[in-house]
Amino acid sequence: MKTKIIIILISISSSLLHAEEGMWLPQLLKSLNEVDMHNVGLKLSADDLYNINQSSLKDAIVSFGGFCTGEMISEQGLLLTNHHCGYGQIQKHSDTKNDYLKSGFWAMSKGEELPNEGLTASFLINIEDVTDLVLDKLEQERLIFDSLSSTKETLNKTWNRSSSLRKVYNEIVSEKTSETHYNARVKSFFGGNEFYLFTYETFKDVRLVGAPPNSIGAFGGDTDNWMWPRHTGDFALFRVYCGPDGKPAEYATENVPYKPKHHLPIQLDGVKNNDFTMIFGYPGSTNRFLTSFGVKEALNLTNPTIVKIRDAKINIIKPAMDSDIKTKIKYAAKYARISNYWKYYIGQSKGLRRMKVYEKKLDLENKFNNWCVKDSLRNKKYGSALQIIENAYSENEKIAISRTFLNEGVFSGAEIMYFSLKMHRAINRLPKESEMRESALRKIRVDANNFYKNFNAEIDQKLFASMLELYYYNVPKNQHPDVFQTIERQLFGMKKLDFKFYANNSFNRSIFSSKEKFFNFLKNPLIINIEKDPIYKTINSIYSYYLENIYEKRQKINNSLFEGQKLFIQGLREMMPENKFYPDANSTMRLTYGSVADYSPGNAIHYNYFTTIEGIIEKEDTTNDEFLVHEKLKSLYNEKDYGKYVDDNGSLRVNFISNNDITGGNSGSPVINAHGELVGTAFDGNWEAMSGDIAFENAVQRTISVDIRYVLFIIDKFANAGYLIDEMTIAPSRKKNNIR
Repeated sequence: MKTKIIIILISISSSLLHAEEGMWLPQLLKSLNEVDMHNVGLKLSADDLYNINQSSLKDAIVSFGGFCTGEMISEQGLLLTNHHCGYGQIQKHSDTKNDYLKSGFWAMSKGEELPNEGLTASFLINIEDVTDLVLDKLEQERLIFDSLSSTKETLNKTWNRSSSLRKVYNEIVSEKTSETHYNARVKSFFGGNEFYLFTYETFKDVRLVGAPPNSIGAFGGDTDNWMWPRHTGDFALFRVYCGPDGKPAEYATENVPYKPKHHLPIQLDGVKNNDFTMIFGYPGSTNRFLTSFGVKEALNLTNPTIVKIRDAKINIIKPAMDSDIKTKIKYAAKYARISNYWKYYIGQSKGLRRMKVYEKKLDLENKFNNWCVKDSLRNKKYGSALQIIENAYSENEKIAISRTFLNEGVFSGAEIMYFSLKMHRAINRLPKESEMRESALRKIRVDANNFYKNFNAEIDQKLFASMLELYYYNVPKNQHPDVFQTIERQLFGMKKLDFKFYANNSFNRSIFSSKEKFFNFLKNPLIINIEKDPIYKTINSIYSYYLENIYEKRQKINNSLFEGQKLFIQGLREMMPENKFYPDANSTMRLTYGSVADYSPGNAIHYNYFTTIEGIIEKEDTTNDEFLVHEKLKSLYNEKDYGKYVDDNGSLRVNFISNNDITGGNSGSPVINAHGELVGTAFDGNWEAMSGDIAFENAVQRTISVDIRYVLFIIDKFANAGYLIDEMTIAPSRKKNNIR
């Protein structure tokens, strides 16, 4: 980050910033947070947390696959993350013979660990301020575009800031990482006011070591998702491998376990209410600077549309999974992705209304406008910011529904549509030279095998019909692609268009509807046969409409939103110079600190800060897959065989909550105590604070984590994989000295 002090926006609901709020940049902890962290309990220095010259806590933190977080817990490359983060890998290794989703998986030696093609583990090396470099290069790109603005290629085109930024980013990354084995990314902060280069060492051989069965790792299912109290053992173990030289390497039998610069020692004392906690991780995205216009759009347009579309998907996929074990395995990871954020958007809308976030945003914006008009110079600089943003949202309102249906319903709906588009591009680019052509065809066959492995034509046909029907009846007719006119002609005379008939007809005639038909096509892959295909013609019509009618409008809207947001955020920081500002999450490493904390979500309601194994037994429901309890776990409970993982009351703790500030991407993040020891693994947030990505709510926002003692109990007592415990570092107990 920048060497100058960065300041963070105060909570819009309070004049004081609580320590709990904030996703802090690790290289600025010394200048911004160290004193406060010590005041609330931290026993380490900022250099112990982040240091590029010697090992520190940041070296134990992993970007797991680019979508979750993991932590190193042994010097032999053992990595801990969430069960739901490894769910896709567990599913890929599962079949009806070895259903690891249902029964769990435990490698009893390194030789039994399972490889995972495409899965990576990235370690942060350093962070560099490249703000001036980015802005200079971006200005050069803009000048070039302006100089060509009257040419045929750019006439009536809008400067695409995003594309120019990507070009600039790539140039900088190439310059900074040439002649190294590192990879890097440039990221924007504070609405494009600052830019930083993050350099990583990325390992490509990451193997599955252990995962509990769904009845532990996903206990509670959709019902308990985003809820507290919780009783879920949401964890999985992987191992990072490297080449014999210690550097990243593709999967190979001669690879060896990676020895990290730092791994987290594990503390079995557990946590108490008000204990200091900090969480390192890679939070995906937040929108804390979102204006009232954005909140209004989310509440009235995008959120309900997303929920409606995903509800339709769930109602198609879930019954099929329930009726067939093979389908259940195939669609387990897909269904989890759909249902997770289906519930999230329901909760977010409720939270935004309950917490009156729209009204609070309006109040902040009124204060901002009043601050602007008090000085003519700053009014000239910042006074137009909110008007620019409002105008952009007014334009976006015209296409928001169609964009959401396109993204959620079409491009992420029936899988066959995107696959046909992808294969058209691949076939169209086939080289003429025979050897190169055969190599390209081999890659196409590999991609096709991967696609059809988890493809169910019956489900996809229903999704195809449902998503088209939803688009047709919910998007204004003047925003319909041409394919809907074709459908109307085919189904002429029907009182209500029968999209099931259209889907059935399309799938029957399509070369993409089965692996056999597609591989038969590959024997003589003529591009004209794809272009005549009804599935391809459907998606091509929709995608062409998107490019011609939505994409360019969205670029203009994005440019305006960027201009307004950049000014607004810059002005807010200038308006409140005494406050610390943190940037929105953007999948870069952050640290949040706070404490273990119970809470009261409503009148006469109080939630304790931890749950125990007794709650699992209480929730058992043998008629509901979400609440099945494994017989061995029940046996361990009945015998009270908790070993060294027992708490002071003779029970076994499962989950606990803290007021740390996390979001999606933090899944799998380590919960660390004041001494730098691992006490839990974060995996969820609570229902009462689902608006937290837009506005942090101090009173009720909680992080839900698996108690590390439950993790080790399952590994040791349930899975009989004690050899894994042996390679971990168990920290000495601090109870005797009453040092927390």
